[in-house]
Amino acid sequence: MPVSFDGKLVVAISSRALFDLSDSHQVFESQGLDAFQDYQVSHEDDILRPGDAFPLVKKLLAINEMEEGRGRVEVILLSRNSSDTGLRVFNSIEHYKLPITRAAFAGGQSPHRYVSAFGAHLFLSTDPEDVRQVLDAGYAAATILSGATLDPKDEVLRIAFDGDAVLFSDESEQVFQSAGLEAFTESEKQAARQPLSDGPFKAFLEALHQIQREFPANRCPIRTALVTARSAPAHERVVRTLREWGIRLDESLFLGGLPKGPFLKAFGADVFFDDQQGHCESAREHVAAGHVPHGISNPRA
Repeated sequence: MPVSFDGKLVVAISSRALFDLSDSHQVFESQGLDAFQDYQVSHEDDILRPGDAFPLVKKLLAINEMEEGRGRVEVILLSRNSSDTGLRVFNSIEHYKLPITRAAFAGGQSPHRYVSAFGAHLFLSTDPEDVRQVLDAGYAAATILSGATLDPKDEVLRIAFDGDAVLFSDESEQVFQSAGLEAFTESEKQAARQPLSDGPFKAFLEALHQIQREFPANRCPIRTALVTARSAPAHERVVRTLREWGIRLDESLFLGGLPKGPFLKAFGADVFFDDQQGHCESAREHVAAGHVPHGISNPRA
């Protein structure tokens, strides 16, 4: 019988997001492909240091070790390496005892096309163009930015999301940027009972929520938060949209333009997803940040 990922949360991750490959990448940038290949093969027994998304992946995979979450999470490696140069990556996966068994090595090409083949709910990478192509294909994706990572206070996976252009479409953000705050506020008041359209991360949030429902509230290994610049009265449309979707967020922070970083630190976020580069740059001083290059705030060059 064919293997099925039905009912699983599937996360695809690039090798440079999972591990620190700065040494070999520098060789590639300065000396070219042949030198990179020689470097990777000659260092294939050297264990790589954890990358920016490593703590997040460890917590995701730990869900499988709990009775209610057994077999519910699949992490897949997507890499521009060939299988030959990627041996160092799999040696490091084995060293850290990460139960990652599936991979696509694209041999120098972008691996983004395999996100849909695996049916991944989320793709994490350090390559912004790969991330854009995955978003264009209709899947959640983010560029992981190097920055601060919190010392985990427990095993609970805490994921924070911006609202507009991440969980929701950027329709409201378009009003804000074209007509200003007053017009945005009035528009959201008028449309308070009209659900917002889906954003690129809705399906990922749904998959998280499905796993949360398997656990009693006091033992749930996942906690989610909305961290948005919105404030009252523009909050009502967000609340009603989530109600319409049948999705529970554990915490919702309506900050009215306040800097998000301190609140993300207080929440203890393992990662925060936002469409605005400036918000991500601020957040990365406190927590790991994933930039979502989607919507009106991210025009193509």
